[in-house]
Amino acid sequence: MIRLHVEAALAAGQTIDATPGQAHYLATVMRRSAGDSVRLFNGRDGEWEARIAALGRGKAAFTVERLVRPQADDADVWLMFAVLKRDTTDLVVQKATELGVSALLPVFTERTNAARVNAQRLEAIAVEAAEQSERLTVPVLHPARPLHEALADWPADRGLFAAMERAEAPPLTPARSPAALLIGPEGGFGPRDCMLLEQCGFVRPVSLGPRILRAETACIVGLALLQAPGCG
Repeated sequence: MIRLHVEAALAAGQTIDATPGQAHYLATVMRRSAGDSVRLFNGRDGEWEARIAALGRGKAAFTVERLVRPQADDADVWLMFAVLKRDTTDLVVQKATELGVSALLPVFTERTNAARVNAQRLEAIAVEAAEQSERLTVPVLHPARPLHEALADWPADRGLFAAMERAEAPPLTPARSPAALLIGPEGGFGPRDCMLLEQCGFVRPVSLGPRILRAETACIVGLALLQAPGCG
């Protein structure tokens, strides 16, 4: 079943225009035609079955028919991660979306080797991952900014678990309240980063195990540990 994320409100009988990219995907990639069924979601109104009402060159429209899955709350977990090389950052966004994070916060750290991120590209990757993984929402992608700026206005009610390699820190366990995971760059946090983190009382150093993981692997492992069922 093809699932597509849309911005419009969803209700029975409503007609919704597809984006040019969705029209191309349906007609050229998936070889669909008018009358075929698709599923639509927008992060607010649940998942709906719809029909392709029209499909032409660069254009398509859907007729919304019936609700098949009501909206449900996602896990309230954020991922703050040091910006990596393009393909690796893409992978982090994709896998974090599949693992259910509600917000993505890319940051620049002392050892970050990338100067900027393509927010539009990352948003498209998150949307595609949400469609594929049968999520009902797409995580919020925050603008990339320096680590110290992200920590300066951190919400008081959300704990931040910082994965620290080669440090004596307790193992990461499932969170019982709104939480976030911080993963550093390849090579780990620099001295200035570590000093900054030590000065923030809401930051809790944690260990992901005895091995030194690649940054993208650490994101996956950390999010799995933070959301392990039956313990939160």
